[in-house]
Amino acid sequence: MGAQVRIYKRRIRSVSATKKITKAMEMISASRIVKAQRQVAASTPYADELTRAVAAVATGSNTQHPLTTESEKPVRAAVLLVTSDRGLAGGYSANAIKKAERLTERLRAEGKEVDAYIVGRKGVAYYGFRDRKVAQSWTGFTDRPVYADAKAVAGPLIEAVRKDAAEGGVDELHIVFTEFVSMMTQNPVDKRLLPLSLDEAKGEVEKKEQVLPLFDFEPSAEEVLDALLPRYVESRIYNALLQSAASEHAARRRAMKSATDNAEDLIKSLTRLANQARQADITQEISEIVGGASALADASAGSD
Repeated sequence: MGAQVRIYKRRIRSVSATKKITKAMEMISASRIVKAQRQVAASTPYADELTRAVAAVATGSNTQHPLTTESEKPVRAAVLLVTSDRGLAGGYSANAIKKAERLTERLRAEGKEVDAYIVGRKGVAYYGFRDRKVAQSWTGFTDRPVYADAKAVAGPLIEAVRKDAAEGGVDELHIVFTEFVSMMTQNPVDKRLLPLSLDEAKGEVEKKEQVLPLFDFEPSAEEVLDALLPRYVESRIYNALLQSAASEHAARRRAMKSATDNAEDLIKSLTRLANQARQADITQEISEIVGGASALADASAGSD
């Protein structure tokens, strides 16, 4: 067997090993998407109802609260960016980072300072490589988040919202994550969590053809909003983490399927080249044998 054939065989073995890995990762991601979709479907109504409750309280009172009241001159905003801990998910993290970059540029153009809060090693590495300041970061749970993770992320953000901007607090809270639309479509989005836009909240209620009820507040609307503030932020962050996890699994499954298909095509191409090289070696050996036999026959005829 010729040296060229050995090279092709070695490459085929290497690509086949890689194909097994990508196929296994594709199957793992496919199995996790189903659970992630169920979690998104279960958490979304809770987050929507909390938003509805906040809108009802804010609409039924004149209380000035950071949950619903916009600052006259906002000077600082917090941006929470949700990326992944692991790679091999196509452009999932890169698209979310680009969305956060555009949001940051827009906020700075409005004259606001931006504090970055990062979820996921990919986002942390991106900011770290560029020596950008990160207020706080969290890693290790992006593919399977639980409510405790959302609570841990929400804590520092709620504390920053409750502080005055002069004391290091923020006037606005934005979140950038990847919204799960379908197995084939995941869109990076940015949303303002605080202060809550009452017009948007009312619009969501009108879409569902619901009417906000009238409430009496005990002990006061302000205390009700104080109680709802952490629940609202936690539920929204939890829903964003779940949507991002489902999007990550879908993106990884799609990327690994593409890698597996490319490996299969490469194996077929290398096998064809190996067969051609082997056939060329066989043809050359036959030619050498025929040539040698002819030379012997000519030598024998000459001696006679």
